[in-house]
Amino acid sequence: MNIIEMVLDESSEKQGIHAVSVVESPAIEENWIALNKQLIELKSVDEEKKILMGAGLVPDKQIYRRDKDNGEFYIYFSKETIRKASELFLKRSNQNNATYEHQMKIEGMSVVESWIIEDKEKDKSAIYGFDLPVGTWMISMKVDNPEVWDKVKAGEIKGFSIEGYFEPAEAKLSTDKSDEELLNEILNILNA
Repeated sequence: MNIIEMVLDESSEKQGIHAVSVVESPAIEENWIALNKQLIELKSVDEEKKILMGAGLVPDKQIYRRDKDNGEFYIYFSKETIRKASELFLKRSNQNNATYEHQMKIEGMSVVESWIIEDKEKDKSAIYGFDLPVGTWMISMKVDNPEVWDKVKAGEIKGFSIEGYFEPAEAKLSTDKSDEELLNEILNILNA
């Protein structure tokens, strides 16, 4: 089965993480990647303040996908792509973009913390019992939406899932040049 690295073209306004969805089960939308809690725990950090914490993306984690055009495959994100995506998410002011099950935009949800795990043992996530690798994008969301909070308490919301557009690493290699032109360029570089 193919294993495909997903990458991010920072110059593309279309690419990156556009929203965080709160979900119970996985959802896949055409041309979007929806990653959910199947293997990543979500925790209610503060019941009174209504804050949830969990991983948005985990580096090098192989994520099973299946679609009608490509069949079955795995995707993964490198630490570098995760860092770029998390930075662009905030730079583009997407922290208030939230959905429920990737289907319905919801108000009253904000990413109030965002960080990359740099040290597993000293990271804030370890205080809350997470055991995630270095390079993981962690987020905390403030829930000011009573209907969503009721779903959290009822166990209907169990994780975060990103909504975004990325491209396969091999797509970065596409060009208008012919194979012969590309081969000549590579040979010139190797012979220089």
